[in-house]
Amino acid sequence: MNGYERINAALNGEKPDKTPIMLHNFMLAAKEHGVTMDQYRNSPKVIAETFIEAIDKYQYDGILVDIDTVTLAGAVGVPVDFPENDPARSHIGNLVNLEDVVHLKPAKVEDYKYIQIWLEAVHLLKMYYQDEIHIRGNCDQSPFSLASMMRGPQNWMLDLMMGSEEHLEALLEYCTDASSQFIKLMAQTGCHMVSNGDSPAGPEMISPEMYFKYAMPYEKRIVDVAHNAGVAYALHICGNTDVILEHMLLTGADAFELDYKTDITKIFNTLHNTTTFIGNIDPSGVLALGSVDLVWRKTMELLSVYKDSNRFILNAGCAIPPTTPPGNLKMMINSARNFR
Repeated sequence: MNGYERINAALNGEKPDKTPIMLHNFMLAAKEHGVTMDQYRNSPKVIAETFIEAIDKYQYDGILVDIDTVTLAGAVGVPVDFPENDPARSHIGNLVNLEDVVHLKPAKVEDYKYIQIWLEAVHLLKMYYQDEIHIRGNCDQSPFSLASMMRGPQNWMLDLMMGSEEHLEALLEYCTDASSQFIKLMAQTGCHMVSNGDSPAGPEMISPEMYFKYAMPYEKRIVDVAHNAGVAYALHICGNTDVILEHMLLTGADAFELDYKTDITKIFNTLHNTTTFIGNIDPSGVLALGSVDLVWRKTMELLSVYKDSNRFILNAGCAIPPTTPPGNLKMMINSARNFR
């Protein structure tokens, strides 16, 4: 099997010849390619070359094309900072008052420079690898997360407790439209899978009841958009998601990329028959800061739990830090390749 076939087998619950591996390694890949994050985010060609070099070096199966975590926010007018050596970030929202949502002009995310760069990079990688390597075009933020960025996290938390239902729904509808646009555009690149992050919707920020009411229904709609466009869909939520895993299943996502803080036995018991799990080695404490022996032990623990399920793709639980020693990453990959 090639990389595309391994990842595809896992998504379909079929037995691959080896453990499929998909890395969330854009920062490390850029560093190893010798480019700054500013150079990386501003050139589709550089982005594509960065991942091609990483595939050559580490021999993994699936490319997760990520650039920044605030690109979709920038496309709807949120102020964004662009550090030279770090991913872009936002500090304040662009919607001062929740009730101002009724005055927002319809989003048109395709007009944003960094959306187009992202799309072109994914297209270049798909043209280069065809169906040899699995290409996952990340699409930044799910509706709930995007709403948090537009209002600012603190204001958004207060909105959920004190804001009018009419305005909350209006903002989530606006953000669902923006997220849907990005998904549809990404599907046109030829990628095999799309994904979003929705970390502010996790239990470390809001209650399971709030997740079920304000996040999950909109995540489900995004999943439906992806499926209607003919691509698989993965959802990423940081933190400990133990108490919302059952709710997450209702989205219909093909795969969940979950943090190392979520109990692996709980993940297995909840997902292994129906939904593919992507993850979940600790990217900082294990991959970046741990010893080679610790990486081996944690990888073997994870593989052992999932040994009787085909619905598994090895990855870190979140973005791999640029300071990660190559030897640690190679140990994780080699351990999986040799696991029986």
